Amino acid sequence: MRGKKALSSAMRTPDGKIVVFSEKLQGIYENKLFQIPFLRGLIILWDSLVIGMKYLTISANLQSNDNEKIGGSSLYLAVIISISFAILIFFVLPVFVTNLLSNIIRLNVISNNFLEGFIRLFIIIIYLWLVSLMPEINRVFAYHGAEHKTINAYEGRADLNVSSVMKYSVQHPRCGTSFLLTLVIFSIILFSFFGNMPFLIKLISRIVFIPILAMFAYEFIRWLGNHLENPIIRLIAIPNMALQNLTTREPSPEMVEVAIKAFTSLIEFEKEE
Repeated sequence: MRGKKALSSAMRTPDGKIVVFSEKLQGIYENKLFQIPFLRGLIILWDSLVIGMKYLTISANLQSNDNEKIGGSSLYLAVIISISFAILIFFVLPVFVTNLLSNIIRLNVISNNFLEGFIRLFIIIIYLWLVSLMPEINRVFAYHGAEHKTINAYEGRADLNVSSVMKYSVQHPRCGTSFLLTLVIFSIILFSFFGNMPFLIKLISRIVFIPILAMFAYEFIRWLGNHLENPIIRLIAIPNMALQNLTTREPSPEMVEVAIKAFTSLIEFEKEE
């Protein structure tokens, strides 16, 4: 759970206890660069990857014996590999597939670029569905749902206890899954304006424009989350919310208990800072 000044993570140990790790957000979070629109999106996304991998590593180490601990350097290597894999699957592969199809189906430039975007979206949906079939990832998605339920309960001014939080939705408008869909939609719009170009140049352009797309997608998600009282904005957010059905699951009461502990620990830690 991330706040404005700190973050807290709660984990259940093999013996059933809940342990909490809290830390102050320092470094770039205290820099004025963090306040610059668009640039802050890139900073948060990168940091989210690093922090996410860091606490997944801590969680994995809690479940392991001393001979199976994961080291620090492997954390950053895992982040780099993950980003490279995502670029390869979600941006490079659609270009290859579209190029193959363009030799069979004759389309104009705009239609061809739209096809590439929809192939990218299709790959993301299939990928999320396939990984959700893995028991370990399905469990992660259930904790994702517990996180959303807890935040929804807090924003709904409900009591933060298990029975109360369980009643809330596993969907939340400021979810990272919403960012994925927005990124794809923005890529369809942007690349539809690109003219004919050699295959290699097209491939490079898709990679080069990822940071720009990410910045705009982040700001758009942030804007949506701040204007959900508007019925038109809620209508626009429906596809984003629907995609979260792939990355969230209904959590168990035990999972919700962990999420509540993380959130309440964050609130207490920020009060002390």
